[in-house]
Amino acid sequence: MFLCLSTFKFKSRLLFTILVLLIIAPLIGHYYLSKEEKDGFENSYNSHSKLEVHGDYGVFRATDLKHRIAELVRIKNSVNNELRNIEGKRQKLLSELAFNHKKIEDSKAELIRQEAELEKLKISVKQAQVAENEAIIQNSPNLAPPTIILPKNPPSFIPLSVNTRYTCRNMKNCFDYSRCSLTSGFPFYFYRPEELPELVSTSLNKIVFQVLRYNPHFTNSSDNACVYVALIGETHNSINITQLERLPFWGGDGRNNILFYLSKNVYNKPNFDQNIDFGRAILAQSFWNEKYFRPGHDIMLPVSFGPPGGEVWMDSPYMLPARRKYLLSFEGYKNMNFTKHQQNFVDMLQKFITQTTDDQFYIITDCKNQRVESNITDWCLCGDETKRKVFISQSTFTLISAPLDIDMISTAMMQTRIFESLKFGAIPVFLEHDRIGLPFDEVIDWCRAAICIAGERIPELHWLLRTIPDNDILIMRRQGRMLYEKYFGTIQSILDTTLAVIRNRIGIPPTPVIDTPSPSIFSENFKPIKMDPIIPDAEPEESLGPLEQPFNSPVFKRNHTIMNIQGYELWNSWGDPFKLYPHTPFDPLLPSDAKFIGSGKGFRPINNGAGGAGKEFCQNLGGNSPREQFTIVILTYERDQVLMNSLSRLHGLPYLNKVLVVWNSPKPPLEDLRWPEIGVPIHVIQAAKNSLNNRFLPYEAIETEAVLSVDDDAHLRHDEIMFGFRVWREQRDRVVGFPGRFHALDLNHGGWLYNSNYSCELSMVLTGAAFVHKYYLYLYSYWLPQAIRDKVDQYMNCEDIAMNFLVSHVTNKPPVKVTSRWTFRCPGCPVSLSEDETHFLERHKCINFFTKIFGYTPLLNTQFRVDSILFKTRIPHDKQKCFKFI
Repeated sequence: MFLCLSTFKFKSRLLFTILVLLIIAPLIGHYYLSKEEKDGFENSYNSHSKLEVHGDYGVFRATDLKHRIAELVRIKNSVNNELRNIEGKRQKLLSELAFNHKKIEDSKAELIRQEAELEKLKISVKQAQVAENEAIIQNSPNLAPPTIILPKNPPSFIPLSVNTRYTCRNMKNCFDYSRCSLTSGFPFYFYRPEELPELVSTSLNKIVFQVLRYNPHFTNSSDNACVYVALIGETHNSINITQLERLPFWGGDGRNNILFYLSKNVYNKPNFDQNIDFGRAILAQSFWNEKYFRPGHDIMLPVSFGPPGGEVWMDSPYMLPARRKYLLSFEGYKNMNFTKHQQNFVDMLQKFITQTTDDQFYIITDCKNQRVESNITDWCLCGDETKRKVFISQSTFTLISAPLDIDMISTAMMQTRIFESLKFGAIPVFLEHDRIGLPFDEVIDWCRAAICIAGERIPELHWLLRTIPDNDILIMRRQGRMLYEKYFGTIQSILDTTLAVIRNRIGIPPTPVIDTPSPSIFSENFKPIKMDPIIPDAEPEESLGPLEQPFNSPVFKRNHTIMNIQGYELWNSWGDPFKLYPHTPFDPLLPSDAKFIGSGKGFRPINNGAGGAGKEFCQNLGGNSPREQFTIVILTYERDQVLMNSLSRLHGLPYLNKVLVVWNSPKPPLEDLRWPEIGVPIHVIQAAKNSLNNRFLPYEAIETEAVLSVDDDAHLRHDEIMFGFRVWREQRDRVVGFPGRFHALDLNHGGWLYNSNYSCELSMVLTGAAFVHKYYLYLYSYWLPQAIRDKVDQYMNCEDIAMNFLVSHVTNKPPVKVTSRWTFRCPGCPVSLSEDETHFLERHKCINFFTKIFGYTPLLNTQFRVDSILFKTRIPHDKQKCFKFI
């Protein structure tokens, strides 16, 4: 590109000038970056620098200029390489700086985490010291269950010396307590047909024997029995005392013998002379003369029209509407030999029919073509049960008058009327209540299920019935149905209730309820592979409470007091008088100051009673109940990794006693499945079959009152779980949980619909993430009608709806929803049952089916939600809060 200097001198100078200008900038940079190279350059080209200073470039030859340019290019490349090296070093330093910054931040986070762990350990040590001090100073040792004390021989012979009709007026004078110690369990022996010939029909005896064998107090050992049960009645021969004295364990005076007189014919009187002295035996029958009935000793039975056992809800009508077609009904043939007072009663009934009123009455006092027995001393029944069912089911109230014979307090006819009124939902109106003998009235509050009025109130009866509001009508109807289903619906319930009343009289607690076995899915020799929990990267957790060794809730501490303190509720409300439960959600609470004056064992008040927030709050559980823990129950089916992730997230959770994994799959876990170490035992239970009902079995491995039911794909944070646990401790009788749902009226087709949309009201909390008391697991598994559990198995759905029905039915309260959680998402999880297209349709059907079984819908709406202070709620953009700016 160069020309000879003599020919193109001017052009060469111009070109050289341009090249120098292009190179001078890198030279200046190179001067400051590398002084050593700059000095060398000056020594080599000192003469040329002078020329450059003066701008005399013409003295260079072409070859020198070429070498000069090449040198400058080399210098440029060297500078570029050095700059690249420096930039590489700079990037490396920046990377190291970022790495060190990250290490510093991680160290800070780890420091905070370790400080939180240290704080937890300090709290745990403090709580352990408190527990140790309580164990040292306690003056009431924990007793083991007492030894069962039973007699070893049958009753000895004691001749009957006096007429016991007037001396046996209570159990104290006529019952042998020595055969029934408080720890005996109340064993009873049932006479076989060959032991009581000519006292009862063999067929009836076999039916009763099959029924009583299911009673937990039944024993085959006659020597160890507390009482002896004999069935009499329905024989062609009249019963006499000689036949009774031949009973093997009569003992001369009949003490501790219970004689059941049962008859399916309501027109039959007992086939024995009422003047027979039954000695010290207890007689149970439905036909009673006031002269011969011994209150506190004998038992007044209802009629035994029901089946031997089974479910009784199928024949009961729906409880609503509150007011039915007829305000009052009564139908029956009357004995014409009535007194003046009874004549007023008949006139009153006729007046109801003829007077001008908007109310309708169904009253018939003169049945045509009725068979009149010579021994009838009561209002007779007209027609058959089918006919009576029709008009009673259409009646708001049904009239039940005292027997026409003033000497009688109970007849089989009257007991039949009571039985049918409860069965078909017509509220009984007991006219002349003081003259009516009601079955099991020593434990049942009949006036909660009936209208109890004196005979002198006959003129005011119509006005009284008109003034009763709908809510009271439905409460009484619901109470009557509870009495029918629990005590009167079947022969089994009648016999079980009779024995329970006698056991209650002598102060023996019921037998403990049976827990469901919890067989491990692993063999005794198999040890699952353990791994450290997978703790996700997140902000360090706040201190939520101490980490303690698992300890169990105290059990059966109220064996001999619950029947006295809460016996009324056990018989007439939420309780079960036939079983003894380890604890209930209705156990009474101590007053606040008792924790500091004499009854402080087990309590952990906030800041020793001074209260507080933040650190002080988290150090102690506080509340109105002693310290406790909870058990997590997880139902899973062939979602191993999802389960492992859920278990890992439970690491370090305070107040956790253990985790129960109910393995619903018939396939056992893989042997190489790695189970996380979470600080508490993980017990994997082999389910007998794949059933959602397994979620609510009262497993013996559950040793706490609080149970957190969780789906295997539910993701709950520790603070959410702890908040829910603290709320549940103040609402122990309710379902307390996170996802809320509600039942909605089907405006197009009638009935109920299940709804999962965001709503300002809810009536259910899903048990896929909810706390319940273990007491409700017993009720769900043993008390709830079998048809409900069968429907759950049929649909593989609705067990959570059934639990909400149950708890609301028992408590008459809605569930409690905590936090803003409405649903749970599990990215990457296999398709769950709730994503099936038939899921919602089945849940609609479940609600309506359960309503039919209960006779009404016990679910109650609530607009209440429990949140911690300073919460934030996010809802979809197309939804609006119930209160927009709150």
